[in-house]
Amino acid sequence: MLRTGISGLGISIPEKVLTNRDLEKMIETTDEWIRTRTGIVERRIVEEGQTTLDLCIEAAGNALVSAGVQPEDLDLIIVATVTPDMIFPATACLLQDRLGANKAAAFDLEAGCSGFVYALVTGAQFISTGAYKKVLVVGAETLSKITDWEDRNTCVLFGDGAGACVLEPVEKGGILGFDLGSDGAGGKFLDLPAGGSRLPASEDTVAQRLHYIRMDGNQVFKFAVKAMGKAALKALEMAGLSNEDIDLFIPHQANKRIIDAAGRKLGLPEEKVYMNLERYGNTSGASIPLALYEAVNEGKVKKGDIIVLSGFGAGLSWAAAVLEWI
Repeated sequence: MLRTGISGLGISIPEKVLTNRDLEKMIETTDEWIRTRTGIVERRIVEEGQTTLDLCIEAAGNALVSAGVQPEDLDLIIVATVTPDMIFPATACLLQDRLGANKAAAFDLEAGCSGFVYALVTGAQFISTGAYKKVLVVGAETLSKITDWEDRNTCVLFGDGAGACVLEPVEKGGILGFDLGSDGAGGKFLDLPAGGSRLPASEDTVAQRLHYIRMDGNQVFKFAVKAMGKAALKALEMAGLSNEDIDLFIPHQANKRIIDAAGRKLGLPEEKVYMNLERYGNTSGASIPLALYEAVNEGKVKKGDIIVLSGFGAGLSWAAAVLEWI
């Protein structure tokens, strides 16, 4: 089995900033309430008419340049998202066309906020078997499109953005271990009820606001605190490592209290837990690649470092991966 490593990274961040102070004018909330309970200060929101594909194009283009890879050399494109431009065709197929990646297979992967790590591990399997040599993985979301801006419990949480990486075979390092999992019994705690075959769009589903994110915050919090640290430990075990080997932990950026709890479970000091939640909020499938990109560019990651990525999300699902940075 061949090793798989990340050879390039790229991101796309909308220009529009929505602060907690802005939200105070929209709903009954306060900056202090949001900061205290979530750790979020502001988030980025796409402009009218800007789509998930638009973010994918920029993030993917930057990742390809970073890796020194041409679009026509790509073998596969995977886009992890819960906010595709449309139900079909896949956003990955639209991205393949816009990039000019004329020989690449393409598909979307939907695993909620765990999506990027799921896609990363999936892409790595194609390389590990020798089937493909260059895989583009993108995590991209425009959650503002499916956020109920009248629901103060959820609208303070979410933001838009995209992150991408290029995967290639490596001789040393790369992805050393992973853990993927799900508990479908908890699916009801985080969902978007209408728009699929169960509740097709109708005047009634629109009137009941069933086309927006619904979340039982307490249940998701309990699940996340357990799942994120546990997944990281199982991925480390697969890699033959322990929590003492971690140089940097990059968790899904959902809530500061969840991140702090996961860090404690792994026995990590604060400086080994990366957080950019305060500036972007929860960007679902985009949050881990955004954080990884920023950690690398801030010099917090160096060659040979052991990096642990871990997330949780709708499904309910979880995913973790251990990388030796190349």
